[in-house]
Amino acid sequence: PFDLHRGTRFCLCEKENRGGEDVQGAKEGRGGKMEPSSPLVPFPLLTTPVESTYRPCTIPYRFPSDDTRKATPTELEWIELFRKSIPSFRKRAAEDTSVENAAEKAEKFDQRPTYYTFGSAHCFALASFMFVTDVAKTLRYTQLLEDLKRDPESHGGPPDCILLCRLREQVLRELGFKDIFKKVKDDENAKAIALFEGVVRLNDAIEDEGKRVESLIRGIFAGNIFDLGSSQLAEMFARDGMSFMATCESLVPRPWVIDDLDIFKHKWSRKSWKKAIFFLFLFFAVIFVDNSGADVILGILPFARELLRHGTQVVLAANDLPSINDITYHELLEIVSKLKDEDGCILGVNASGLLIANSGNDLPVIDLSAVSPELAYLANDADLVMLEGMGRGIETNLYAQFRCDSLKIGMVKHPEVAQFLGGRLYDCVFKYTEVFLS
Repeated sequence: PFDLHRGTRFCLCEKENRGGEDVQGAKEGRGGKMEPSSPLVPFPLLTTPVESTYRPCTIPYRFPSDDTRKATPTELEWIELFRKSIPSFRKRAAEDTSVENAAEKAEKFDQRPTYYTFGSAHCFALASFMFVTDVAKTLRYTQLLEDLKRDPESHGGPPDCILLCRLREQVLRELGFKDIFKKVKDDENAKAIALFEGVVRLNDAIEDEGKRVESLIRGIFAGNIFDLGSSQLAEMFARDGMSFMATCESLVPRPWVIDDLDIFKHKWSRKSWKKAIFFLFLFFAVIFVDNSGADVILGILPFARELLRHGTQVVLAANDLPSINDITYHELLEIVSKLKDEDGCILGVNASGLLIANSGNDLPVIDLSAVSPELAYLANDADLVMLEGMGRGIETNLYAQFRCDSLKIGMVKHPEVAQFLGGRLYDCVFKYTEVFLS
């Protein structure tokens, strides 16, 4: 019913992103400029009013009764978790050949001696998340964490997982590091692309639809372990690498800590999830993707292909800017173009209904009250919202409520998250929520 080929920061994957046209123009097939600095907007499928019903962070670091001048035990625990990740980030930064004097700048990321202040209070907590121009150039992430221990209201606090991630990214970018995981992402993407056809063929060979869906979901969990934001997994990856197929076979046994898979499989087989438009039946799903490599290529894309095969239009929402080893919008466009043949198919499945959207996000977690206008416009009529990964679907948004069906799926890779959920390390979360429309 409308043309979605002409977006500014999204496009059908087989098309070049022409740029310079607004979302309304894209949807109606007409031209028009969109300012690149368009402000972020709330995700339209959140229940309203967003201000009172939506809290992005899942784990409460403090409660109203806590002393505002003293860091809580949970805040200290999470600050320590982020501190433990510093050596792996410093190592990656030191090896970044795109940055001059990378080793010296990487040391600054970890050093403690310089104390500094911001020109305006709570600037990091503002929804615009614009980079602060009056921050001293001698930024140290370790120093920021020590400051938050002493004064939890410093640097835009009190801290939560979004603030701790944002401060880390801010320090890296101020030091000149834009994508310290680029090499490992490129390497893992190439390996996963080589395995893609084999993984898809294995799933296609499963005749029972319910078993095939479960196999695809297990593939998402297996891929999601490729997460270099976890210090333990970063060390494991550096030492031993990771095998996708071996991980599929070694997932923790069900029932998982949150396990709605049987309900989802039942809904998959009987629920239409479709809308009649001019006698065409279209189901529309938005999937917020997570990591590069096996996660998106061997986990999410086979699942998205299965949705396409069932006549579903799929939007994959990826980060605007690099963060850890998360896939970006431009990287995902390139990957999908490599997987499609000259007829626009992905291993025999027509992929004309697959779109890639720029989420407007630049962190490994996401605050859905601030997404790109393009994504908001595309997602307005979605029937299913899926948030994949520990950062987007567990540490943030696990309890987010939507006006349509939703799916939060990810592997638990931090002991602190496992303890909060009452599960095991490397446990799985599969939270499906159905919305009954009147």
